[in-house]
Amino acid sequence: MSQLFTPIKLGNLTLENRIAIAPMCQYSAERGRATAWHRIHLGNLALSGAGLLILEAAAVEPDGRITPQDLGIWDDDTEQALGEVLKDIRKYSPMPLGIQLGHAGRKASTDVPWRGGGFLTPEQGGWQTSAPSALPFHSHDGEPLALTKARIEEIKQAFIDSAIRADRLGLDLIEVHAAHGYLLHQFLSPLANQRDDEYGGSLENRMRLTLEVFREVRRVFPADKPVGVRISATDWVEGGWDIEQSIALSQALEKEGCAYIHVSSGGLAPEQKISVGPNYQVPFSAAVKKAVSIPVIAVGLITEPEQAEAVLVEQEADMIALARGVLYDPRWPWHAAAKLGAKVQAPDQYLRCEPHDVKGLFNK
Repeated sequence: MSQLFTPIKLGNLTLENRIAIAPMCQYSAERGRATAWHRIHLGNLALSGAGLLILEAAAVEPDGRITPQDLGIWDDDTEQALGEVLKDIRKYSPMPLGIQLGHAGRKASTDVPWRGGGFLTPEQGGWQTSAPSALPFHSHDGEPLALTKARIEEIKQAFIDSAIRADRLGLDLIEVHAAHGYLLHQFLSPLANQRDDEYGGSLENRMRLTLEVFREVRRVFPADKPVGVRISATDWVEGGWDIEQSIALSQALEKEGCAYIHVSSGGLAPEQKISVGPNYQVPFSAAVKKAVSIPVIAVGLITEPEQAEAVLVEQEADMIALARGVLYDPRWPWHAAAKLGAKVQAPDQYLRCEPHDVKGLFNK
């Protein structure tokens, strides 16, 4: 029996297999509202046979967007637009759907990646950014405002309100984004957080906002629906956030009722030096898995079915997340099931495409 195609529970949510589609920003929203692109893109992925699809990072307030084209979930208009997309997807796919909630902090107000991703001034359609401390991501970016305690409370409330909207939309899961150099990660890392109040300094203080946001989201999202957290296990910079601190955070999150930890890395500082290669982040998920009892998701250049299977067999993670690889091959789970001798979901309209040499591949 393939480990990759055995069921798993995240909290009370049972998944048919251990393949998750990771959140991937599409930079294709209009004033935060989902568009026809999201209907096409997410609809395609929802027919992939994966066990879980997590929607891209949705900004909890307009100033929390990475780009002006980011998806949002901060008001009735953004909620309604996303709801219309989800309604169409659910008509044809039973796949559980989650959403990642995030705030970009000092990495906000940038152009889309295919135009270079540079910082946008207000005159260019950008806005004033904010962060734990008045330290820009790039030296040539606009200086962010150090968040006051009043603004921190507003952002926490924005996460709460967005979580309530996510539940109203019938989403099955929330992932709190505390990775890739965005706001919560900025508070975690001593490279970006130089505050001298209760949100800065010691590890306990730097973890405070992430734990507070998680606690509030967990409080308002129904108890039978899981809330997980995505972390960057290391900044890949000397003196920055690292795996030991990530383990401490993961253990603290587990005590708060976190359903899973999704382990990525990097994104906090331009000085990062990442050793990229197959499974390059798996040692981090393995280290976290040894320290907690909740499921751990591995991601990052896991491209082959046998490779994904081995990560699970070696108990280096409990699930595998696909990102760019599933954009390249949207039927990756089908192909993995065929290679590993497993079964996978397919829509009725596609059942006739089952190859003759793998008859019985599709669950009917």
